[in-house]
Amino acid sequence: MNVKKNLVCAICALALAVCALPAGAELRLPPMFADHMVLQRDVAVPVWGWAEPGEEVTVEFAGQKKTTKADAKGQWTVKLDPMPLSAEPRALRVFSTLNPQPLTISDILVGEVWLGSGQSNMAMSVERAKDFDKEKAASNLPQVRMFTVTSGAAATAQDNCTGSWAVCAPDTVGKFSATLFFFGRELHRKLGVPIGLINSSVGGTPIESWISPEAQQQCEPLKEFFAAVKKSDAEFDPAKAKAAYEKQLARWKEAAARAKAAGKKPGRAPRDPLAVRSRKGNVGGLFNGKIAPLIPYAMRGTVWYQGEANTVATKAPFYQHQLPLLVQDWRTRWGCEFPFAWVQLPNYDGGDRNLPLVREAMLKSLKEPKTGMAITIDIGEARNIHPKNKQDVGKRLSLWALATVYGKKVAASGPLPAGHKISGDDVVITFKHTDGGLTAKGGELKGFTIAGADKKWIKASAKIASDTVVVSSPDVREPVAVRYAWENNPGCNLYNGAGLPASPFRTDDWQ
Repeated sequence: MNVKKNLVCAICALALAVCALPAGAELRLPPMFADHMVLQRDVAVPVWGWAEPGEEVTVEFAGQKKTTKADAKGQWTVKLDPMPLSAEPRALRVFSTLNPQPLTISDILVGEVWLGSGQSNMAMSVERAKDFDKEKAASNLPQVRMFTVTSGAAATAQDNCTGSWAVCAPDTVGKFSATLFFFGRELHRKLGVPIGLINSSVGGTPIESWISPEAQQQCEPLKEFFAAVKKSDAEFDPAKAKAAYEKQLARWKEAAARAKAAGKKPGRAPRDPLAVRSRKGNVGGLFNGKIAPLIPYAMRGTVWYQGEANTVATKAPFYQHQLPLLVQDWRTRWGCEFPFAWVQLPNYDGGDRNLPLVREAMLKSLKEPKTGMAITIDIGEARNIHPKNKQDVGKRLSLWALATVYGKKVAASGPLPAGHKISGDDVVITFKHTDGGLTAKGGELKGFTIAGADKKWIKASAKIASDTVVVSSPDVREPVAVRYAWENNPGCNLYNGAGLPASPFRTDDWQ
C-alpha cells in the first residue's frame, strides 16, 4: 500500500516539475529550418531559434559545430561558415543542455536561394499559368524547392511565421508561385545547382504594405501619401462598411439564384471590405507578418512582382519613391546589398489606372545599385490583369540574374533609354542594352509620339539608326519631347537583337 502511495506521489511530483518548466525551455527553430530546405552557398549562414534564457545551444552541420547561449529573451543565433555547393542531402542537428535529444532536419541541400515577393502576379500558381499539363509533366526537379510563407499581416514586426518547404515534383509544382518557379527553373538549368525559392506574396496588396512602417514614416516624399492614408482611415467606418457589404451580398445571392435557375453563370460576389483591409495589412502590415520573420535567412537576392494595386491615380505618383525605399529597407534589415530585380508591369487595358507612371517609376528605380528589371510590355493580356505567360516573365528575370549576378554572357535586359538630343525637327533617342542592334518586330517601328512646346502629343514616325531611334512628325516643328509605349495597353515593337522588348519611357516630366 505504501509502495503504491509513494509511486503516486512520485508521479505527481514529476508532473508538477514538468508543468513548472518555463514555456521558453522548448528548443525551437523557425519554420524555414525544416526538411528539404536549401541553404545559400559561399556565404555565412545564420541559424537561429529559441530556447530557455541562458541555455547553451549547439548546431551541427556538414562537419561544423557551433555553440552559443540563448539571450535573456530566449533567442539564440549561430553562423555557419561559408559552404560550397552540395547536392548531396545532409542533416542539420540542434541540441541544448535542457534538450539533449537533438532536433534533426533532413534532406538539406546547399545552393542558391532567392526570395520572391509581391502581389497576385507573384502569388499566381503554376497550375493557373499557361501549358500547365506540359509543365507538370516536366517538373520532376528534386533539386528545386520552394518555401511558401502562409502567415498573414501583423500590427508589429514578428520574429516567426508559418510555412513549409516542398520539393518540386508533378504533385507539388501546381501550387508553386509560377513567376518564381520559372525563374528558379532557368537558374537550375543554366547553373546546374540546387535552387531554394521563398515565396512571400499576397494578391491585391499595395507596396506600402510591404515596407516597414518605420522606413516609410521617415521618408519625406511620402508625407503627402501618409496624410491621405490617415484621412482614409479616419473616414472608414467598419460597422457601416459591414452593413453595406451584407446588403450587397444578400442582393448578389438572390441574383445568383436566379442566374442558376436560368442556366446562367452568376456574377462575381461582392468582397468583404473588412477582410480586404485585413489581408492588405495597412501600412507595413505584410512586412511585419511575412518579411520580418524571414530575416536574416541567407539568400542570394530578391525578385519582386507588384504594382497593379498602386496604379490608381491617387497612388501612382508615389511609386517612384516607394520602390527604391523597399529595396533600401530590406537590404538594410538583412545587412547586405543583395541583388534585387522586379517585373515591370505588362500591357493591360486598365481603364483609368495609370500604368505608365508606375512603369516609369520602375525604370527610374534602376538607379539603385545591383538592381534589374524584366520588361514585359509585350506579354500581357489586354483584358486580364493576371496574364498566363509566366514562363517568359521568369525567363527574363533569370537572364538578368545570369548576366549580372552569375557572370554569364547573356542579354540582361531589353533596350533602356540612355539619353536624347533634339536635332532640328528630329529627336534622337539613344539606348543601352541593344545587344546585337535595335530592331522593329513585325514591321515598321511604332509606339512613339512627339510633342512641341504646346504639349500636344502627335503620333510620330520613328526610324532605327544603329543604337538610336530618330523620331519626328511633319506636324510638329521644333519638337520638345518624345514618349514611347506611354499607354496602359500600347501598340509597340522596339526590341534588341536578343529578342527582348524596350521599356516604355518618356523624355518629359509633364503632369
